[in-house]
Amino acid sequence: MHDKLNGLILLNAYSPTLETRQAKRLAEELTLRGVNVTVRRNDGFMLGINGGAVAGDARCDFCLYLDKDKYTAQMLEKRGVRLFNRAQAIADCDDKMQTHIALADNGIPMPKTLAGLLCYDRNASVPTRMLDDVEKSLGYPLVVKLSYGSFGKGVFKADDRAQLAALAESVKLHPHLFQQYVAAAHGKDMRVIVVGGKTLGGILRTSNGDFRSNVGLGGTAKKTDVPAEISALSRKIARLLNLDYCGLDFLLSPAPLLCEVNSNAFFDAFESATGINVAGAYAEHIVSTMRGANQTN
Repeated sequence: MHDKLNGLILLNAYSPTLETRQAKRLAEELTLRGVNVTVRRNDGFMLGINGGAVAGDARCDFCLYLDKDKYTAQMLEKRGVRLFNRAQAIADCDDKMQTHIALADNGIPMPKTLAGLLCYDRNASVPTRMLDDVEKSLGYPLVVKLSYGSFGKGVFKADDRAQLAALAESVKLHPHLFQQYVAAAHGKDMRVIVVGGKTLGGILRTSNGDFRSNVGLGGTAKKTDVPAEISALSRKIARLLNLDYCGLDFLLSPAPLLCEVNSNAFFDAFESATGINVAGAYAEHIVSTMRGANQTN
């Protein structure tokens, strides 16, 4: 590793612009800490398999990975590049059902959740027994959720058997899950951000009429104190999933239930609501981690 760190911020191949606020803020804070920063889209086949080995040149000491492409992430790690977050951590958070499975049996309170059945035939009928089991286990209303998705997209509420059957039919060809609906948390949740094993702070997100609280769907964000119980849970979850950075969404019912973990949580609304420099804290963690690794090598 060189004395001056070379960092790559990698965005999704279909990102409309390199000047996203997330990437810009992180690049600014890393540059302030003496890092040579390159921002690019993951659209050029930087790495591939050739001769039975990962081939290509990442040309960076670390990569701040703002994509969710697990293949490039894994190949970067095979080339010795330190990812923030690591490839497995990103994969565990990107698949919402996988998140719950990874955290299960570790004392993390979560809503009751059932994994959707795999279906490869669009002409196949949704099994009546499955619908019976879902409504018997979860009752109504219940949540139907695509395993992959952001900004509250792919999250639906079924109020009765007809809606459940229709939603099950619409998602059957995609990874999905069925989940307990928490009435006390309708349209609101607490977002907590953890960086480097430390709780930075929290916001309360409240919808404007939707059962989902996402700011991207018109919800509002307000700074809130993070209770000690939720702070400890957040740090434990980040540790279990080996996350350098994450946003955790808790349903308050009134006891907290973990809803989702976001490995690439957007922090614009969080910074605006709290005044906390999330990008700076993340950049500081990255630089101190890389400098520490350099000293031990």
